[in-house]
Amino acid sequence: MYWNERYECMPEEELRELQLERLQATVKRAFFNVPFYRKAFQAIGIEPGDIKSLDDLQKLPFTTKQDLRDNYPFGMFAVPMSEVVRIHSSSGTTGKPTVVGYTRHDIDVWAELMARALVCGGTTRHDIIQNAYGYGLFTGGLGIHYGAERLGASVIPISGGNTKRQIMIMKDYGSTVLTCTPSYALHLAEVMAEMGVSPGELKLRCGIFGAEPWSENMRQEIEKRLGISAVDIYGLSEVIGPGVGIECQEKNGLHVFGDHFLVEVIDPVTEKSVPPGQLGELVITSLTKEALPVIRYRTRDITSLLLGTCSCGRTYVRVARFTGRTDDMLIIRGVNVFPSQVESVLLEMGGTEPHYLLIVDRQGALDTLEVKVEVSDSLFSDKVRGLEELEKRLVNELESTLGISVKVTLVEPKTIERSEGKAVRVIDKRKI
Repeated sequence: MYWNERYECMPEEELRELQLERLQATVKRAFFNVPFYRKAFQAIGIEPGDIKSLDDLQKLPFTTKQDLRDNYPFGMFAVPMSEVVRIHSSSGTTGKPTVVGYTRHDIDVWAELMARALVCGGTTRHDIIQNAYGYGLFTGGLGIHYGAERLGASVIPISGGNTKRQIMIMKDYGSTVLTCTPSYALHLAEVMAEMGVSPGELKLRCGIFGAEPWSENMRQEIEKRLGISAVDIYGLSEVIGPGVGIECQEKNGLHVFGDHFLVEVIDPVTEKSVPPGQLGELVITSLTKEALPVIRYRTRDITSLLLGTCSCGRTYVRVARFTGRTDDMLIIRGVNVFPSQVESVLLEMGGTEPHYLLIVDRQGALDTLEVKVEVSDSLFSDKVRGLEELEKRLVNELESTLGISVKVTLVEPKTIERSEGKAVRVIDKRKI
């Protein structure tokens, strides 16, 4: 049930003492070794000695992705390059990539956290893990890989893509655990159906999916189509990669490994902390990272802190499943819209496939939202009247949920482009 029970079930007071000790060490490391942090601290009159309790965390400045880009490539590192044994980075599709480094100790911690995460998500050393996250500069593939090896499970480093071969290997090798993005899991299920492979022919029993927000309805769809139990894993390369938090089998929020990370949820506008249960932006401070310590990193991910303890016995703070990102959030005619809201409606309604695209445009001074969604094979071959009725129901339900007018366009099955990594859900033409 646990990989490291001592830490996963640590009494709250003991955990807080450990967090403070590690926070103070991290602040010193950042102040004395990273010019960016030294300047940021001095600009607001803060020194490492001022951090005397966990409440003092809020005195510290925030770190943003732009800060990492401004110090590209290695300006945020707290160790010399001779101590950096691994470099990962983001794709850099919206500017300079963010570059992250790891010491040998960082890699060891990452493997430990991922072993914890895999066990928390239902994996054992007897499992065969088909790792369909991308390998390379993306942290997902190697993060899962190192955790699986630390756990002692068998790992298939297949990476993403080549979907038919994935299914052949899944069947022939007896894969029991699938790790990939949730959108790719759905694509695998779709291709399985095309190949005439049923879930009963596989040994898959659970899936660990992350790297993009996904709804509870999408979970149910994946579980139904693949015949597995699906859990959500969370991480980001700027902090360490996957392994920051994960759901247990209770599926009641993600446990954040609090001996390595401090988390806050803030109002993204006022930058003030919000109470448990209220949605806001997740902020993470690393407590053990050597090469790239991050202090109050603004993730842009939207979630809330959950009250109470989990029946699994872990004492870490839990956060709710992520509803989207502040930078993915669409503001249409003054209304905040997240792709996950649309996804939930589409999956609840039935008659459609879980593949959709939001197209935002502007006609004159008015923003418009079009939702393109694939119709199921059975309904598409049905009468036109059935399609018209589905379109009307979708429009009514989406407009009721979002609070704005919506155009729905039903398209043929398999016409929306599939992704082997993070799914592209939004095209915002207003920015062109």
